[in-house]
Amino acid sequence: MKFLKLSINFVSDTIETIAFVGSLYIIVYLFLFFPSSVLGASMEPTLHSGDRIFVSRVAYRISDVNRGDVIIIESPKNPDIEYVKRVIALPGETLLIKEGDVYIDGYLLEEPYLSEKTNLWENGFTEENIPYVVPENHVFVMGDNRPRSSDSREFGPVSMESVIGKATIQYFPQFNLGL
Repeated sequence: MKFLKLSINFVSDTIETIAFVGSLYIIVYLFLFFPSSVLGASMEPTLHSGDRIFVSRVAYRISDVNRGDVIIIESPKNPDIEYVKRVIALPGETLLIKEGDVYIDGYLLEEPYLSEKTNLWENGFTEENIPYVVPENHVFVMGDNRPRSSDSREFGPVSMESVIGKATIQYFPQFNLGL
């Protein structure tokens, strides 16, 4: 009889623990952070296809977006697809691309993460040496691998409503673990 009572208590405690941990996981996943995979080469050399990152859903509810942030956005062409991009220009800033260099409000943007100059797409959104002012509630994003990135140079600025979250921690592969 004592064994039965201990068994029932053990099972009850186990179910209670699983329910608590499961509820906590769901709350964190839905409202705070979620894991995401990088697909494609558009963010190389910073992030590679197959890298895993945690994305903060609340980052831009408690702070402003900053130039240089790596963010996850809904694709303007297909909202079921997510892109990982870097914020280049903020609302109200003037962006100019000249001879492969990016200028923000007349100042050359230092981009040590790039391995190649910034190219432009024929019939794309941006044009060589023509300034563009980013509208309110929008950001201008680009991938770090400029020749292989579909980004704001092609489809224009991204509404903040299309921003899913901010990449906060890379957790895979393990040797690249970090913020």
